[in-house]
Amino acid sequence: MISTFALLSILVTTGALFSLLSVRVLRLPTTIGTMVLSLSTAVLLIAAGQHAPMLHAMAEHVVGEIDFNKVVLHGMLAFLLFAGALQLDLERMSKQRVPVIVLSIVATALSTVFVALLLRWSLRLIHIELSVAGSLLFGALISPTDPIAVLDMLRRAGAPPELEIQLAGESLFNDGVGAVLFLALLGASTGGSFPSVTLFGWLLLIKAGGGIALGAVLGYVTHRLLCLVNSYRVEVLLTLALAMGGYALADALQLSAPLEVVTAGVLVNGHSRALAMSELAREHVERFWELVDDFLNVVLFLLLGLQILVLPFTRLYLVAGAIAIPVVVMARFLSVGICVRVLGFFREHLPGSIAVLTWGGLRGGLAVALALSLPQAPGFDRNLLLIATFVVVVFSILVQGLSLPIFIRPLTRSQHAIES
Repeated sequence: MISTFALLSILVTTGALFSLLSVRVLRLPTTIGTMVLSLSTAVLLIAAGQHAPMLHAMAEHVVGEIDFNKVVLHGMLAFLLFAGALQLDLERMSKQRVPVIVLSIVATALSTVFVALLLRWSLRLIHIELSVAGSLLFGALISPTDPIAVLDMLRRAGAPPELEIQLAGESLFNDGVGAVLFLALLGASTGGSFPSVTLFGWLLLIKAGGGIALGAVLGYVTHRLLCLVNSYRVEVLLTLALAMGGYALADALQLSAPLEVVTAGVLVNGHSRALAMSELAREHVERFWELVDDFLNVVLFLLLGLQILVLPFTRLYLVAGAIAIPVVVMARFLSVGICVRVLGFFREHLPGSIAVLTWGGLRGGLAVALALSLPQAPGFDRNLLLIATFVVVVFSILVQGLSLPIFIRPLTRSQHAIES
């Protein structure tokens, strides 16, 4: 039996090595390079496992030691969401708050439904019957976009500032919205059946409201405590205590822990950084949480690589994963298109922005985290949903992310033409 410390040591050591190779050899952002290396390593180990059964048995043993539900949903998610909330430029986002709110809430909810409907119908063509609950869970976990991947690619592509803040702000907020939808669906579903409207409404509205209220209270208390000290070490620890303690308390009270931690992070980001922290403290807090975010995204892709080693990669499941790619892109196009068109009655939007918002909606760490936490329950078909998530995330980051500049260049040229 492998110890927790030994397993963590293996993950940290492998993550450090992959991060080094990403920066020095692949010349890619750390999380993207790590994903490529971990998945490539998993594929090589799968191939080697055909000739060395002991290797496959060892991988099964290691994966069996990990409780993904506890590690991801009741641990890593707190840090990922809090770090995302701290990275948001609130001053710039306030100018685009209406599109950001509409895209992060309405577009995410619409995308969840569209993915569920399109995927369920599409899989029937290859004789796979996915339950309503399973298809909705996949829609909820795959609809949120990844802020780290999105921000990095937008900077590299030189996106117009208006579009950059819309995509970045949406990516940071829809993480919390998607996580709440996922957890509400997961909690309300029993045996893969569709949750009742009453139960789902209770879980989504009451628990979400309670989580937001708790996050606001704890965020304000932490802000007052930050005003009392002028030590960046203490201030970093206070933000860490807020992220961990608030999430754990919301969990214990059966409130929405994701929305609690996002609300607390946004409050600290907006008030404490400006009013309670010195320049030195702000710099240390930002760097600490950037490091936490990068590290946990690396660990997530390593965990996905481990899980892939023991997944049954049948041809039918791979075909289902390939089908999920156009389904997710189409659902994103429909949900974003509806929101942008409606907003167009009240405010102007850049020509071609729907295409960029659609193609720039990259999937990453959160989708992996939620997929890994899926239970082995009737009707969910965890292996199918994990493989579909794996295929969509790889396509999203490697194909959509690297080709995003092609969609952005015409927008940049037209904006420069208008300004001149």
